[in-house]
Amino acid sequence: MVRSGEIDQVFVTFPLQEAARLAEVQDWLGDEPVTLFYVPDLGEFAKLRGRIEEFEDLQIVTLQASPLDGWNTILKRAVDLLFGFLTLILFSPLMALIALAIKLTSPGPVLYRQERMGLDGNRFQMLKFRTMVDDAEKSTGPVWATRNDSRVTWLGYWLRRTSLDELPQLINVLRGEMSLVGPRPERPPLIDQFRKSIPKYMLRHKVKAGMTGWAQINGWRGNTSLERRIEHDIDYIEHWSLRRDLKILALTLMRGFLHRNVG
Repeated sequence: MVRSGEIDQVFVTFPLQEAARLAEVQDWLGDEPVTLFYVPDLGEFAKLRGRIEEFEDLQIVTLQASPLDGWNTILKRAVDLLFGFLTLILFSPLMALIALAIKLTSPGPVLYRQERMGLDGNRFQMLKFRTMVDDAEKSTGPVWATRNDSRVTWLGYWLRRTSLDELPQLINVLRGEMSLVGPRPERPPLIDQFRKSIPKYMLRHKVKAGMTGWAQINGWRGNTSLERRIEHDIDYIEHWSLRRDLKILALTLMRGFLHRNVG
């Protein structure tokens, strides 16, 4: 068919393990005036915003990367600063009342600082209103809170049910440690466990951790499937857009404060 002169282009789709046969194809075609293309079978590898680029005449195949570079980074940070600052001002009277209520109803600090892992595996101190008795993990070490956890105070139970205990994380957002939208950050000791049993767990750290996210507004929060949560986190990164961030923020305001899987 090629030698009949009816073919202009030839696409070769050998799997990667047979790529060495390309030289055979070129020899077989000889000097036939056709355009030759090779379609690498990278589907099983290029899972996280894969793309092909060119640098100094060198073709580079990106198999996984963050969607946030260049203007995307600037736009997302601008949204975080603008909405984060306005939300902090709006909720500051309520936050002051919550702080006073915590101080009056249980001994211990108002804010709870906990080490979490964020962008590129960097660690930071995430802020929350304290919802448990002081020094709750002294005897247990880092463990997930369970439904009807005896360590949770009565006020803390209400704060967790309404997600108001998360409001101090607006400070983390303004500091640049977190974003308004992104995968929820987890504690390093628990991450060491999860990454061994959940494929692609660490890919969620290719963007900043968020106060809310695609998994959370779809119900995967609290005591729910980690695997399903990670699937939603990866989907968020693969299909990130500023429009989607705004949609997640809007849905969080509409239905994100009260949820059956929190508490």
